[in-house]
Amino acid sequence: MPKRVVFTPDALDEPFGQQILARVTALDLEVELLKSNRLSGLRGPDARDTYRRAKSTLAVVKAPPGALRLQPTPPSADWQMNLAEGCPAHCQYCYLAGSLSGPPVVRAFANLPALLQNTAGYEQPGRRTSFEVSCYTDVLGIEHLTGSLAECIRYFGEREGAHLRFVSKYDHVDSLLALPHHGRTRARISLNAEPVARKLEAGTASIEARLRALRQLALPREQGGGGYPVGVVLAPIMPIPDWRQEYGRLLDRLQAALDFPCDLTVEFISHRFTPGSKDVLLQWYPGTSLDLDEATRAVKRNKFGGLKYVYQPADMRELKEFFYQEWQRRFPQAPVLYWT
Repeated sequence: MPKRVVFTPDALDEPFGQQILARVTALDLEVELLKSNRLSGLRGPDARDTYRRAKSTLAVVKAPPGALRLQPTPPSADWQMNLAEGCPAHCQYCYLAGSLSGPPVVRAFANLPALLQNTAGYEQPGRRTSFEVSCYTDVLGIEHLTGSLAECIRYFGEREGAHLRFVSKYDHVDSLLALPHHGRTRARISLNAEPVARKLEAGTASIEARLRALRQLALPREQGGGGYPVGVVLAPIMPIPDWRQEYGRLLDRLQAALDFPCDLTVEFISHRFTPGSKDVLLQWYPGTSLDLDEATRAVKRNKFGGLKYVYQPADMRELKEFFYQEWQRRFPQAPVLYWT
């Protein structure tokens, strides 16, 4: 629950913004109606205080016109469609660090219906076009406040040529189970080894709770579940001490949770960071135990000249071989979508 909820005038002009206002008011949260569309009061005397203020604030705003120009987001999906920017969790490896400008406030978009309708122009005839809504937020982490994810699921449930994808580290999925998704939403849960989750994923659901949520989402409707196609995003994979045993235990727990036939996929994402994200993360979490030593990493450059630090090729091969082998042994019918 945020300590501060603010609405811009533009957001209140949107019918969906009024729906969000009704939801947060019903939760007895203190609401501030801003006089202008500029967010203020987010910066403190230092980076840590700014982080605390921003992370405890939900700002309901109107997405800018640029949000209608969707960007490709391989390998996760064809297109990125954001219903919000900023995340309420406190993961010390946060991939948003350095990629979103300004304090890390959660901005929920009040003009979501227009953003959804805009996706029709990106659908590709003759194939199902996929849209990822979790690039810049944890959609389930704010669903109780906004109702935005349910809005997306209902919309894509009626789109034969489109497919919705979301991922979360939270577990409150009850409100999603009865939605008319018609198999056009893949609900994914982000998992990691217990030592990583305990030390580096503050403010999220426990691994056990996430596994229960994944089971609920995947169970058939007649068994009280959501009947969704589901997925696991195993990220970020790290060669922690005894990593084979720790990740092996996680996969065993996953196998126990999904002890019935279901439509399951997996995505493997190894840990990486950029110079910019490292600087931001060390300001946010100065005492972190996260390994950010460039000397032990390989450099990977993109076509625009940007760089990120990834694991050395030999380490990456060892990790990849282990996860592919162990996944195939437990889930032979569930495809690996990619390794990165």
